[in-house]
Amino acid sequence: MSSAEPSFTYSTGEQLPVEVLVFRVAPEHVDEFIAVDHEVWTLGEALLPGFDRIPFRSKEVWTDDSKPGEITLTFVWESLNDWKRVGEPSIQASLQAEFDRRFPHNVELVAAPHEDSNHGIHRVSRFERVD
Repeated sequence: MSSAEPSFTYSTGEQLPVEVLVFRVAPEHVDEFIAVDHEVWTLGEALLPGFDRIPFRSKEVWTDDSKPGEITLTFVWESLNDWKRVGEPSIQASLQAEFDRRFPHNVELVAAPHEDSNHGIHRVSRFERVD
């Protein structure tokens, strides 16, 4: 047993908007979806011209072994304003066209809980281990 104190960070008092998207693809295409999503959507939204920084704090991709083919994407946005700027229809249409060109398989949007709550999901605190 190590006597070293555990290292962690704890942040509270945040009010950062969270986007959650749940997709379903054929299980054999999950890894390809994740790779193309990263190359097109993650990097495309992160590196948009006109922003002085990446407009989101983080993006995570989750899978569930009990639901093969289901992929959950979660974004923590810098601000609702930044999220809405990235959501501008011409930006989204361009990225969607590129994604569709590179990922020719069926994709179903299963859920978008942030839409049900009118963008009301927020990260208010965070606890993380520091390695």
